[in-house]
Amino acid sequence: MAQNFSLKDQLFNAEKTRYLAGLFAAAEPAFNAQAFEAQVMSRLPDLELKERIAWIAECLQQAIPGDLPAIAPVLLRALPPPLDPDKTDDDFGDFIFAPLGEWVVATGLDHPDLALDVLAELTQRFSMEWAIRPFLNHYPDQVLTRMGAWCDHDSYHVRRLVSEGTRPRLPWGQGIGLELTEPLPLLDRLHLDKTRYVTRSVANHLNDITKKDPDLVLGRLQSWKSGAQQDADELRWMTSHTLRGLVKSGHAGAMKMLGYDPDAEIAVSIQLDGAARIGEVLAFDVDLRGADDQPVLVDYIIHFQRPGGKISPKVHKLKQAALRNGALNLSKKHKLKGNATTFKLVPGAHRLEIQVNGRVRAGVDFDLLG
Repeated sequence: MAQNFSLKDQLFNAEKTRYLAGLFAAAEPAFNAQAFEAQVMSRLPDLELKERIAWIAECLQQAIPGDLPAIAPVLLRALPPPLDPDKTDDDFGDFIFAPLGEWVVATGLDHPDLALDVLAELTQRFSMEWAIRPFLNHYPDQVLTRMGAWCDHDSYHVRRLVSEGTRPRLPWGQGIGLELTEPLPLLDRLHLDKTRYVTRSVANHLNDITKKDPDLVLGRLQSWKSGAQQDADELRWMTSHTLRGLVKSGHAGAMKMLGYDPDAEIAVSIQLDGAARIGEVLAFDVDLRGADDQPVLVDYIIHFQRPGGKISPKVHKLKQAALRNGALNLSKKHKLKGNATTFKLVPGAHRLEIQVNGRVRAGVDFDLLG
């Protein structure tokens, strides 16, 4: 990704604003598209991404005043056709429709039935996972009942909203007061979905739960496996995706569910290949020895030096395989990016460890050179 790339400018800009204005001008003759565009763009360049969503929603509320019963007919007339129903994954929609969800929240909290109707339409243009959460907090029983009906909706975008909107740790999303177990009956139904966009959301939802209650998740996955209602390959994928956080932390139960024995006798040695320098690579070879055909899930952990002397371990995937003739040899070149904006490398003492089936088996110290 280029250093000058700006996600907020790609998603919210003058062209996108003009497109949205055109939709509302076509739906409501009294809507002043030019004035709306001018108002939005007067502040948009100075705002961050989520602030832009809120600002556009505020401008819409000023351009078309009223509560949700008054504005809903105009809003629905302005919508373009739903997203392609023939796709099955990675069809999040156009971010320019995210402000419409904020507009529904601002004008519809006193009208939950109508708001849920509108959100079901909006989410077929752009996911309403953020907008549904204030309604979950105000009307949890009512929203969960509606979500039960949405589990059978023809649009996989609406079905996905059930899982994504109730996630315990939804990125950028408002916190919700649901108990971890409350959405599980809905996930029991959604895990059978034939659309990867939905089953990925179910797996992400369960991965959120693993942060607080791993056993609850392992038990649910086991019950789904025993029920054998989902395609076996898809359920294996869901299980692996769900347990990715627990795998990184070396959780024994997750390892066993995925078919890896955390107590297997496996000898590991590491050989560093040359010096490690910022801007270059950390090159190393790993040698594993154990029982023939032993399944292994191999990760490597780099303990990075941080400013102020703190240590920050980062877990990276290396290999999923089986020992052949009791052996496996692996090589890796880990890029040590010197210009990354999210994680600045600091010269000094570091450590590399090899984790196999959730257990750290070997480690070596090294100096990261500037």
